[in-house]
Amino acid sequence: MERSADRSTTESATERTDRDQAETPPDHTGTEAESAQLEDRWRRALADLDNLRKRYAKDLGRERAAEAAKVSAAWLPVLDNLELALAHAGGGPQAVVEGVKAIRDQAVQVLSQFGFERHDEVGVPFSPELHEVVGVVDRPDLDSGTVIEVVRPGYGENGRQLRPAAVVVSRPEG
Repeated sequence: MERSADRSTTESATERTDRDQAETPPDHTGTEAESAQLEDRWRRALADLDNLRKRYAKDLGRERAAEAAKVSAAWLPVLDNLELALAHAGGGPQAVVEGVKAIRDQAVQVLSQFGFERHDEVGVPFSPELHEVVGVVDRPDLDSGTVIEVVRPGYGENGRQLRPAAVVVSRPEG
């Protein structure tokens, strides 16, 4: 008996729901307005993103130009000193050599200002992050992998390196 009572309650509730839906047509104006509002917000967000992308591209161009000017300005004294050394070339070969050494030191200092320290140490252990082996020499008096000659200095540190130092390392006779 309980089952028939449950069925009649269920059937009457279903019939009422169907009747309510038939009497009142669905209201789509609220959902259409909400949909239009969401679409408008979506289009505005896309426009904002596009404007942001354009602004960042313009800012990046300005930053690159500013950095290029900064680096170029740092090299101007080096160029000036090269011209002075060439102007004094008639003073003798030793004066030219001293001038070129001073200019080299100034160029190394400019690289250092930008965070690219020079690495030309001899007698240090080989480090694959800082060195590139270009030769190996048998040296029983030194530990294996000791830098015994720097062929070309390196500039920079592990994560930020212009180039590794080209070195000759030792190995025990064998």
